Amino acid sequence: MPLNITQKLIKDHLVAGKMEAGEEIGLKIDQTLTQDATGTLVMLELEAMELERAKTEASAQYVDHNLIQVDSKNPDDHLFLQSATRRFGLYYSRPGNGVSHPVHMQRLAKPGKTLLGSDSHTCANGCMGMLAMGAGGIDVALAIAGEPFYVKMPKVWGIKLTGKLPDWVSAKDVIFELLRRHDVKGGVGKVIEYFGPGLKELSAMDRHVIANMGAELGATGTVFPSDKEIKRFLKEQDREDDWIELSADKDATYDIYEEIDLSEIEPLIAKPSSPGNVVSISELVGTPIYQSYIGSSANPGFRDFAIAAQIVHDKQIADGVSLDINPTSRQMLTDLVKESHIASLLQSGARMHQAGCNGCIGMGQAPATGRNSLRTTPRNFPGRSGTKEDSVYLCSPETAAASALTGQITDPRTLGMDYPKLKDPKNPTNDISLLDTPLPLEEAKKVELYKGPNIASIPKMDEMADHLELPILLKMGDNISTDEILAGGARVLPFRSNLPEISKFTFEIIDDTYYKRGKATVDKGGHAVVGGYNYGQGSSREHAALAPRYLGLRVALVKDFARIHWQNLVNFGVLPLTFVNEEDYDLLIPGDVLELTDLRNKIQQGNQFSIKVKDKDQEINVQHALSERQLEIMLKGGIINWVKNKQ
Repeated sequence: MPLNITQKLIKDHLVAGKMEAGEEIGLKIDQTLTQDATGTLVMLELEAMELERAKTEASAQYVDHNLIQVDSKNPDDHLFLQSATRRFGLYYSRPGNGVSHPVHMQRLAKPGKTLLGSDSHTCANGCMGMLAMGAGGIDVALAIAGEPFYVKMPKVWGIKLTGKLPDWVSAKDVIFELLRRHDVKGGVGKVIEYFGPGLKELSAMDRHVIANMGAELGATGTVFPSDKEIKRFLKEQDREDDWIELSADKDATYDIYEEIDLSEIEPLIAKPSSPGNVVSISELVGTPIYQSYIGSSANPGFRDFAIAAQIVHDKQIADGVSLDINPTSRQMLTDLVKESHIASLLQSGARMHQAGCNGCIGMGQAPATGRNSLRTTPRNFPGRSGTKEDSVYLCSPETAAASALTGQITDPRTLGMDYPKLKDPKNPTNDISLLDTPLPLEEAKKVELYKGPNIASIPKMDEMADHLELPILLKMGDNISTDEILAGGARVLPFRSNLPEISKFTFEIIDDTYYKRGKATVDKGGHAVVGGYNYGQGSSREHAALAPRYLGLRVALVKDFARIHWQNLVNFGVLPLTFVNEEDYDLLIPGDVLELTDLRNKIQQGNQFSIKVKDKDQEINVQHALSERQLEIMLKGGIINWVKNKQ
């Protein structure tokens, strides 16, 4: 039977289950990726498992999110991460080396391999012919320990690319076109696989841009072939021996088929406050801006910065505009300096920041109140920028640079200049000086973990009760993101290794009384929350499940879930339920008490059962999508208890 690339990758790594859409499968994981906002918990979980040595082919810990050192919390955690990687046999990318996804692509990604990362944008490395997926931290910890990763078998969505991008249109506009067509739920339960003659017009880094924001479609992953372009890229990185050719069989088919003619794409932009709120730039021309921001894992390549530098060369940015430049890797930054592109940006009035995630995760560069920020980042969820009532638009580097010059959203095609013709550096930099390699086993065994005063162990989780009476503390609408459940940013992320402290920020964007109200339910059996469609979209951060669980959350009842957050809820013993009849959502109000009786039996006997609304003549029919393995995890109160029980 002819296979597409996704099917080949899954077949080569399948260790459990059947390759039938919707069925739970177990996959062998070759590589893992963790970053510092999620990695501290992963390392604590490895310590709890008493792991001696990482069992993957390559695992890497990157420090790219929490770079601001306003006190000792972040640097203490960096030392902890460094000691943990030395102890467990991982690569360690030091602060300043760059954003995890492009650095991993440059230094470790290999065609034909699987990659699991505790960051939802891990899918970016699907540009290399990998099956790259984001997951919760504990799933990544288990993969490092040699356990399979379990996920529902996705459908494969084949997208044929034809034509060539016009001048002033780039890869960011390609993924915007998909978001314009399908919004933020379009990729749920699917791997997106690109093919067709249009691929030859897209560089490896262009493909990274497109693959990265597959996460914004809700996709399990994005896959590109490993072709001559990937061979060229690996040769440039002095890693040509890591290349293998990987393409779909001649007569391969797809569960879903779509075409995009690159020549028909125009500059697009995502309005506040969703990456799926995409319109033609013509609808927004003239909108004043306060900030124009270039960088992030969604536009991490040399050309993304060089094109902006060429546009602003010998020009000055508009008065009152902050042009923020966020390099994505130290290696690439060195090349930009060599080619004088940084000089062009600086002379225009741009502000340079260190190589890292920075403002993309709310770590600095927050916009002023009531002002518009134009960014090449992948997300514009409410409050993610660090400003509570923010107004963030997403765009390409071309649009960001053009708009910085005029002070308002500008169609770059109207600048009255020729489209810059860029050349890659003749001798690109290959810099591994800030990427520490794993220690030999005997040396690693002697390493002691460094734990600063901000690190707190994960509290013990109780098993699922058989009878629960849960007040509804929050009722929310559609597309609630993990940024809204538990924000990122400079105020919050320094507490990522301290659950009691970070839990104080839970749901504060939605309801700043939640922390006190939730904590008050802990000794009374807990509480529930209710939501709409696509609940938990966005970041893979498991804190968004763990912190509410710590505050007494026992059931999340919604219309449907985003994949990674659903898995994170299961991992920490929060029962994820959906409405059988979505009209029942309208019947529930905050303060209603959900009565769940004989719960342990009901969830095992079938995937549907009823819940009473106490003191009302109402019953709500609900359902779960748990596999037998996940039922065991849920009954034990979470995956930590489940793992301990297996030992």
